[in-house]
Amino acid sequence: MRIAFYTGPQCSLCHDAEAIIAQSEQADTLTVTQYNIREDSELYHLYAVRIPVLKREDNGQELGWPFNLEELELFLK
Repeated sequence: MRIAFYTGPQCSLCHDAEAIIAQSEQADTLTVTQYNIREDSELYHLYAVRIPVLKREDNGQELGWPFNLEELELFLK
């Protein structure tokens, strides 16, 4: 599964989200692409106050912070 991971520079919450992703049962099957929202004005306007955000590329569903491992697993099903 392909996941877009919207982040920002020096984002401690993004590091926390990365740690949760790494704990996922599906971590080995995920392709996670990080996007720094500061590098794209459209992404910045969409996600500036919401990062970190995960977005499934297959159905467009988003999971915004805060989330825990259980919520992530449900999101990935």
